Amino acid sequence: MIDIAVVRAPRRLVATRRRKVIAAASVLLVVVACKDPKKAKSTTVPVSVAHVEQRDVPYEIDATGTIEPLQTVSVSAQVGGILTRIDFKEGDDVKQGQVLFQIDPRPFEAALAQARAGLAKDSAQLTTALQDEQRFAQLVQKDYVTQQQYDQAKANALSGQATVSADQAAIETAQLNLEYATIRSPIAGRAGAILLKQGNLVHAAGTPLVVINQIKPITARFAVSAVHLPTIRKYQSDTLSVVAQPASGLGAPTRGTLSFLDNAVDTTTGTIMMKGRFANPDGVLWPGEFVNVALELYLEKGAIVVPTTAVVQSQNGTSVFTVDDKGIAEQRSVQVERVAGDMSIIEKGLTPGLTVVTDGQLNITDGTKVQIQSATNGDQSRP
Repeated sequence: MIDIAVVRAPRRLVATRRRKVIAAASVLLVVVACKDPKKAKSTTVPVSVAHVEQRDVPYEIDATGTIEPLQTVSVSAQVGGILTRIDFKEGDDVKQGQVLFQIDPRPFEAALAQARAGLAKDSAQLTTALQDEQRFAQLVQKDYVTQQQYDQAKANALSGQATVSADQAAIETAQLNLEYATIRSPIAGRAGAILLKQGNLVHAAGTPLVVINQIKPITARFAVSAVHLPTIRKYQSDTLSVVAQPASGLGAPTRGTLSFLDNAVDTTTGTIMMKGRFANPDGVLWPGEFVNVALELYLEKGAIVVPTTAVVQSQNGTSVFTVDDKGIAEQRSVQVERVAGDMSIIEKGLTPGLTVVTDGQLNITDGTKVQIQSATNGDQSRP
């Protein structure tokens, strides 16, 4: 029979030795981990920086606007008839006076010929009436005819003159109707969809045939807060610059001039409506498009600027982090005058040439050692 006490004793010994080995291994791992340089906390923080610059910066008022054609014309027929020809394509650029549509001219040519014939007939009758008047004027003096007969001859002459005048007016009307049968573009612009096709019966002053938008030049309508009105009026001129860029961000900014300042403030919104005019030679701006507008009032000379991303807002105020030659970050309080594009104009706190942190501020404090990853400056240039 086996002794149970003898069997249990070695098992307790083995378990004790196993716990000692695990403890020793744990201590060894901790020592190795502390000696591993990869596990040591880095004291250098990577950041992106830019330089403080002094430059001329325009004073701008930003707004959102809508592009509108300078003129919009709905081309309609002024006479009725069958539409026999269309001389342009939808979406074409058309010139002022260019032929767009042709209405069957034959009824108007016939009316013109009839009016001319009537004029010829009445002109001949007028000649006879005038001769009778002259003859009766001489005979009445010799009492060969009565005064009544002379008066009748004179009335016939006057009636003939009135008839001839009416015939001339009828000819002018017939000529005008014949001209209206050829429909021309009243303005230069871009044609829209053709609303009536060839072969349709066109009615005078009926359904428009096409809509033409003048887009060269073109306008941008926008509204700004009425609080800017005194400043705008102070610097308002015929050369005040307006810069427009598609709200999508796709496309270069386009420069124009302020063409209209409304004569009243909208009491509902507290804004005043304005318009900028753009030459738009390449057709970049399109009617109905939303644009970001910047009204440039004046140029501020020698402004101290930094990228707006360098400015940090906190409970202690506005500040930036500068980096010295040794790579040490220093937090400085600054006073921002205004924001222009992606640049901030600094009124107090910085001087040109300093290096400021533009990315990575959340990972540093005053006195942190930093490593510069990239350096950038400048904003998107405008035309």
